[in-house]
Amino acid sequence: MNFFIDFVLHIDSHLVQIVTTFGDWTYLILFAIIFIETGAVILPFLPGDSLLFAASALSANALYHLNIWWFIIIFFIACFGGDSLNFYIGKNLEKLLARHTWFTKLIDQESLHKTEAFFEKHGAMAIILARFMPIIRTFAPFAAAGSGFPYRKFVRYSIIGCTAWVAICCGAGYFFGNLPFVKAHFSLIIIGIIVVSLIPALVSYLRSKLVRK
Repeated sequence: MNFFIDFVLHIDSHLVQIVTTFGDWTYLILFAIIFIETGAVILPFLPGDSLLFAASALSANALYHLNIWWFIIIFFIACFGGDSLNFYIGKNLEKLLARHTWFTKLIDQESLHKTEAFFEKHGAMAIILARFMPIIRTFAPFAAAGSGFPYRKFVRYSIIGCTAWVAICCGAGYFFGNLPFVKAHFSLIIIGIIVVSLIPALVSYLRSKLVRK
């Protein structure tokens, strides 16, 4: 857990180490992280927004020889492919449980219930909105499939959400990530990104509590 926290807060330094060590394999490594964060229901805690921001910031620095367009392409494929895998898991949950009863033990049931409530409240738009919300975005396709949402319709919203998410996070990192102030306070910027991305979920949670009262 300490390593994970350190990785997130100092993600720029860790990415530099990855680039220095693995070179062009960095693209595949980051693709895998985003794909797993999005597609594996049991791993919602992997970095998402901050990873896109930091990777795009490095690509704007000629020293690292990274291509922003490659990042945009692989991140879009990773999050869209992850969404589809997640949807498939949610749609075939009963079959998976029949084969692997341990599967539900690895799923954060509390986060899943919150996502289901969020999906019920916002409907199809929740698929787009959830893309900008850590943890909830991992469970959104799963919850959508479980509610009987048609995959053809899900794909349209997933494409919109993934496109907007990649464009905003990568664009922000590429154009602002290397500003002197941002570089000097990178950890604080990352914390700010995490906090801002959690605000919609917090607001939705507080509203649900007030309605119950």
